[in-house]
Amino acid sequence: MRPGIAALVLAYVLSQFYRAFLAVLSPVLAVDIGATAENLASASGLWFLAFALMQIPVGMALDQVGPRLTTAGSLALGSIGAAVFAMATGPGAINVAMVLIGMGCAPVLMAAYYIFARSFSPVVFGTLAGVVIGIGSLGNIAASLPLSLAVQTIGWRGAMWGLSGLTLLTAAAVWLLVRDPERVIHTSKGSLLDLLRMPALWPILIMMATCYAPAAGLRGLWAGPYLTDVFQADAARIGMVTLIMGLAMVAGNFAYGPLDRLLGSRKWLIFGGNALAVVCLLGLYAFPAASGFLPVALLAGVGFFGSSFPMVMAHGRAFLPPHLVGRGVTLINLFGIGTTGLMQIATGHLQAALPQSPPEAAYAGLFLFYAGFTAFGLLIYLRAQDRTD
Repeated sequence: MRPGIAALVLAYVLSQFYRAFLAVLSPVLAVDIGATAENLASASGLWFLAFALMQIPVGMALDQVGPRLTTAGSLALGSIGAAVFAMATGPGAINVAMVLIGMGCAPVLMAAYYIFARSFSPVVFGTLAGVVIGIGSLGNIAASLPLSLAVQTIGWRGAMWGLSGLTLLTAAAVWLLVRDPERVIHTSKGSLLDLLRMPALWPILIMMATCYAPAAGLRGLWAGPYLTDVFQADAARIGMVTLIMGLAMVAGNFAYGPLDRLLGSRKWLIFGGNALAVVCLLGLYAFPAASGFLPVALLAGVGFFGSSFPMVMAHGRAFLPPHLVGRGVTLINLFGIGTTGLMQIATGHLQAALPQSPPEAAYAGLFLFYAGFTAFGLLIYLRAQDRTD
């Protein structure tokens, strides 16, 4: 089981990389193939939407086929997407590539969570979930300064060809090393409708829909254009700032994991952390062009406090019946990733519609939008039932 988990963690490193790398590539893609910030916002959104739409079939496949075949086959498709990206000559090809990559990455994290839910005690699910995301966030870090250095050395096309090969090798490792847990025998197969009829899940689904989008959107897309337009940052500086934000997200994932047992509450841990993320977003809204380290610190704060994804997943997991674990975790994931994809596209149109002079005005509007969006989720989440297994 352990080599299989290691292979899935490596696959999740790639998944984190692919959802974040466009922020660093934005300057060179603008020059080479004419991709604007709005184009890249749409491409990033398509990755998340493809990823999200795959969650329903992925959930069924995990319960009925198992994580091994589901994940290995999807990653092979993601390798093809990276190759399409490497050959892109315009924004349209980038869109196709991001859809294929999003489909390829869709089962990775849920396969690991499925194995945890079926093979480990529920008490440690939140900690294990946080550890996987924490280690997997190395991909987020690789998509910052290391990627910018690779682009300078071998070009962005060479970097994408290398990633295509690495993704295919990872698919092979998953095929060889992952072992499926024993099937659950149940008199009723159950369905998504059974899950949607559970009132306890709905506040958690809304929280998942609103807590992940700001950190994912800023780190994976808007940090690059924001730093370029407001501070005239070059690729190296963008790489450094996104590295800092990525490290903060890693630290946040590790911090959230064991805190529910320490505090005796999942609900209030999630609520408090995301409330602090809202404070950081409001700080960016109030001081979008501040000199010094303040904008970087606030971006890092959004990353750290906005890393509650595994804890929200653990909160929802506590209500899932055993025969619906695969479909349950992918349903929760669908709300998080799907909403993030929609927000990427929506914020692309919003940023283009907001005043562009001074340059920080449009980004201040984005930060306020994200703050209000998360605050809305917190209000709904107040009705959630606490449960810590």
